[in-house]
Amino acid sequence: MQMENFNDLAAFSVVAREQSFTRAAAKLGVSPSALSQTIRNLEERLGLRLLTRTTRSVSSTEAGERLLRTVAPRFEEIEVELAALSELRDKPAGTVRITAGEHPAIAVLQPALKRFLPDYPDIQVEIIIDYGLTDIVAEGYDAGVRMGEQVAKDMIAVRIGPDMRMAVVASTAYFERHPPPQSPQDLTAHTCINVRLPTYGGLFPWGLEKDGREVKVRGEGQLVFNSLAMRLSSALDGLGVAYMPEDQVLPYLAEGRLVRVLEDWCPSFPGYHLYYPSRRQQSPALALLADVLRYRGG
Repeated sequence: MQMENFNDLAAFSVVAREQSFTRAAAKLGVSPSALSQTIRNLEERLGLRLLTRTTRSVSSTEAGERLLRTVAPRFEEIEVELAALSELRDKPAGTVRITAGEHPAIAVLQPALKRFLPDYPDIQVEIIIDYGLTDIVAEGYDAGVRMGEQVAKDMIAVRIGPDMRMAVVASTAYFERHPPPQSPQDLTAHTCINVRLPTYGGLFPWGLEKDGREVKVRGEGQLVFNSLAMRLSSALDGLGVAYMPEDQVLPYLAEGRLVRVLEDWCPSFPGYHLYYPSRRQQSPALALLADVLRYRGG
């Protein structure tokens, strides 16, 4: 059936219920004459008279009554479903899939979800830990999290964290056995706890910089992880020197369990951004979460 037939049936059901072209036209936002022509066109297509018109009243014929009993409930069901969809707009629901590295998931996403989720019980958030530069469109993600300089230019990016620093640390016990390094080159004589990320293929280089001089250190060691928690645990156990996000080691530095070295070689750099393809494709749930995550300074 063509789309205009559905429109004509909807118009007929309103006229039949209201028993007035004037009242029905007001509800539908059209003129009485245009509505009357719509009903005539429907009657001509069906080859049946559906309404009996007089100067004072409008009533359904037998065929009209039968059509009204059949059609009207269907349109009522559609109206109910459309109202339910409107409620979803006011009360967002659905699943938001995000790909992120382990550190932003722990340091940024988790604290935000603690604030966000209790207010929106119909929203589910799925976070997949992935260190690769995932194609979020191809892999079916709603959004991803990356460092600011890693976000593609064609993506919408929302800053969700402050500038960051890394820290070179080891346990007190480790430095009792080994002299603390005074320069990046000294790290080659230490047991380094390394990380391997799919983005780089090989071992992740430790990026150090001072007075405009950049140094990439690839130290040797017995341990290689792709887990933030295991690198931290191994450093606390005295198994080597680790290159860690500063925020993850500050409590242990304050307790004296870890010792920081080469601090002046660890400048700040742009923090994490949430990114997604287009605002036109942004779901209400993602829009709300992005607003909660948005970094406002301080």
